[in-house]
Amino acid sequence: MVDSAVSAEALDILFREARTHVSWRPEPVPESVLRAAWDLAKMGPTSANCSPARITFVVSREAKERLKPCLMEGNVEKTMTAPATAIIGYDLAFHDRLPELYKAADARSWFAGNDELIRSTAFRNGSLQGAYFILAARAMGLDCGPMSGFDNAKVDAEFFAGTTIRSNFLCNLGHGDGARSRPRDWRLPFEEACKVV
Repeated sequence: MVDSAVSAEALDILFREARTHVSWRPEPVPESVLRAAWDLAKMGPTSANCSPARITFVVSREAKERLKPCLMEGNVEKTMTAPATAIIGYDLAFHDRLPELYKAADARSWFAGNDELIRSTAFRNGSLQGAYFILAARAMGLDCGPMSGFDNAKVDAEFFAGTTIRSNFLCNLGHGDGARSRPRDWRLPFEEACKVV
C-alpha cells in the first residue's frame, strides 16, 4: 500500500466510500456550507487561472419548480427532493477577468476573437472546477448526485438568459439516504485505463 498525504478516512470520504446519491434526508444545506465548499473548490488549478465555472444553487421551492420542466423524467424526483441542486455552468466571457486573475501575461489577448478557443477552454476548465466542487462538497460533509439528463438549452433560458453563462451539469447536494443506493458499479483497473510510457 502506498502512503498517502491524507488519512485513510479522508480518502474514504472523498473517493472510496462516496456514492452518487439519488435519495435524500430532509435536512437543509446551509448557505455557509455551500460557501465553504466553493472556497475550497476555487483553489483547484485551471489553465491561466481562468476560473470559468459559475454555479447557481437552486434551493427554494420556487426555483426548484423552475428547474423541474428542464429535467428528464428519471431525474425529477431525485432533484426535487434534494435540499440543493447546483447548476454547474461556465462563463464564455471568462477571459474578460483574466487581467485580474492571471498577471503573468496578457492572457486575455490569447482568447479575444477566438470563439472556439473560448468555448473549449471554458468547457474544459469549468468541468474541472465542477469536479473540484464535488470533492469539496464531500469534504464539507455533503453527499452529491452529479448528473446529466436535463435540457441544457431550457436551463440556460430559465437561469442564464441574457448572460454569457452556459450550463454544463447538475449536482444534487444534501445528506443522502443510503438505503436506496445500489451496489457500487465496477471501475476499470489501472491496466485497462492507464498506460505508463
